[in-house]
Amino acid sequence: MAEIVNLRQARKHKARADKERAAEQNRVLHGRTKSEKTEAKQSSEKAVRFIDGHKRERPDGNSGK
Repeated sequence: MAEIVNLRQARKHKARADKERAAEQNRVLHGRTKSEKTEAKQSSEKAVRFIDGHKRERPDGNSGK
């Protein structure tokens, strides 16, 4: 025979699991230390400077002539 399930309890259990999953994602996204944040920011700024330094077109619109 099938197992009897209380739907109210099942809904509450599912809601708790969904909240825990969302909390885990937030911990991953926002749970970084200040040093990790500054390191990531510096690394992205360095990448932007590297790419800008290797562009063929100059920022003032001249093509080098």
